[in-house]
Amino acid sequence: MPLIKVAAGVLNQTPMAWESNTKNIIDAIEEARRQKVSLLCLPELCITGYGCEDYFFAYDLEEQAKKCLLEIVEHTEDMIVGLGLPLRHNNRLYDVACLVANKRILGFYCKQNLANNGIHYETRWFHKWPPGIVESTTLDHMTYPIGDVIFDVSGVRIAFEICEDAWVAHRPGRRHYERGVDIMLNPSASHFAFFKFVTRERFVIDASRSFGCSYIYTNMLGNEAGRAIYDGDAMIASNGEFLKSSNRFSYEDFLITTAVVDTEYTRLSQVQNIADLPKDKSWKVPGTFDFPDIEPVPLQVADLEAFEGGGALKEEEFARSVCLALFDYLRKSRSQGFTVSLSGGADSSACVALCGLMVRLAEESIGLDRFKQKLSHIAKIQQPETVDDIAKELIHTIYQGTENSSDDTLESARSLAESIGATFYIININGLVETYTGLIEEQIGRELTWAQDDIALQNIQARVRAPGVWLLTNLTNHLLLSTSNRSEVAVGYATMDGDTAGSISPIAGIDKHYLRQWLLWLEKVGCHVQGKHIKVEGLKKVNSLQPTAELRPADRKQTDEDDLMPYEFLDALEESAIRDKKPPVACYRIALVVFKDRYTPTQMLAWTERFFKLWSRNQWKRERYAPSFHLDDLNLDPRTWCRFPILSGGFERELAELRAYAAEEKAASRGRRIGF
Repeated sequence: MPLIKVAAGVLNQTPMAWESNTKNIIDAIEEARRQKVSLLCLPELCITGYGCEDYFFAYDLEEQAKKCLLEIVEHTEDMIVGLGLPLRHNNRLYDVACLVANKRILGFYCKQNLANNGIHYETRWFHKWPPGIVESTTLDHMTYPIGDVIFDVSGVRIAFEICEDAWVAHRPGRRHYERGVDIMLNPSASHFAFFKFVTRERFVIDASRSFGCSYIYTNMLGNEAGRAIYDGDAMIASNGEFLKSSNRFSYEDFLITTAVVDTEYTRLSQVQNIADLPKDKSWKVPGTFDFPDIEPVPLQVADLEAFEGGGALKEEEFARSVCLALFDYLRKSRSQGFTVSLSGGADSSACVALCGLMVRLAEESIGLDRFKQKLSHIAKIQQPETVDDIAKELIHTIYQGTENSSDDTLESARSLAESIGATFYIININGLVETYTGLIEEQIGRELTWAQDDIALQNIQARVRAPGVWLLTNLTNHLLLSTSNRSEVAVGYATMDGDTAGSISPIAGIDKHYLRQWLLWLEKVGCHVQGKHIKVEGLKKVNSLQPTAELRPADRKQTDEDDLMPYEFLDALEESAIRDKKPPVACYRIALVVFKDRYTPTQMLAWTERFFKLWSRNQWKRERYAPSFHLDDLNLDPRTWCRFPILSGGFERELAELRAYAAEEKAASRGRRIGF
């Protein structure tokens, strides 16, 4: 019995969707059985969903999860399955992995290291289990071991690390190795971030090599609960060799990734390691299972390329992650499509392009028939036979012009909508703006002017656009997409109840400087799909324009970067000030080095001061932005990642120190020039 066929199963689950979650798990088990798998690892908390938030406190949630577990157990004939759920023991809630063999529960491993940073708040709901301790718990009148359990199934030792357990320095895998484990299972719910899969690959390969074992890692898939995206990353490695990895960003309900592992080969590695080991006093849970004979298989070598065709990794990851998140948000909210107030600028154009790309990437992943089936609640897309016809029904756009809007942005919006097949509407809202300004002028007894009332006159134009697009959205039961990017979020360069109106904000997690690069990539290169590149050539006009809100008269030549600062500089400041928590003086000194050949010290001083003032006074806006998708460690969402007080001292002392430092540097520089 040296050869065992194992599998990692990724699942697209929804918090507390008991029927669909259970069905996905059972379907995954049945598919693994069809592929003659003996050992299957499913994700962390896959029965309940990972993102149940404070409903984990509800007693009934755990009760429902146990009912689902008992139903799933009946479908594990001739298989060993590891899967995750919350379990209450001694009035404490634990994040556990249950191992089931041939319709019999063997026991529960409890997570020992809880994620409590970034978007994770596991210590709010769960207790961590102490290493080396095993106790007994009762489920359905039966007693099972619970804790730091090693399972000995017909001579094959199986152990768990649950997600965060593998990310810490003193990981449980080290102790599992000391106890001679053959196979380690890692059921995870590890959210997507750019390039994060590379780190996962590294610790999976390293664990299999260092611990002389076969290591099976699996993850969640899709937009589970609204904000976090899961890429469905699954991997199998053995003795330092990477055997198999899954396709990421699939639109399926589940995927099974299989490989054959050789327990004699991994045991040889452990035998050859002559280091002294502590005496094994652990409790191993015995179990029996008839492992089938497996014929030798050809050399298994995983493809380490992130996507077919290679290259442009961040661009591909951004496109595929957000498109999958939009699809799942549409599906799970049972909405009928997306509506966007399309101004012709970069931000709204990116939102529309992502919607169009979503349909095409879904077709690549599951085909149009399965696409329609998964969106069966949308009757209007069931008859169309082409991607363009479906896009016309799912994606509605509206251009709302004023006297300050240009023909360039109108043509930009129109050409993009036509290129992806979206429905395109045009209305003129100038009369509405004039009505509102006239009503207020009558009440305050004076005319509103650009010299005196600049911000108010800009904002009324942005806000007047919201009721019309909301009306259009409600008529079709669509989701209205908010169009603000992360750079604008940082400094509050957005009109509340204007361009921030919406139920989901797909680009609020990405900076404007990168977004413009991505739009160029999507126009000229595009996503690599089935041997070809999907480009959006309708972005050509968008990419030729300088970003502008078009809220001032044309003769004032308004641009975003004149209003704020260069986006590249803003994004660099945001990284050092907000991600790295550096004070204004340190941020300014970094900027002097990075941008010394592009901007003057006077410019950089003014922009640094402006950034900190705008950041501190606009926290209330960040609290009100529509939910956004998590993409990297620069997230500014105060509800999941980056908290800051709504009221603060506004960095007054810190900015005074900045001005003093800049003055000293200027004086010293002048002295150096004249030879002092």
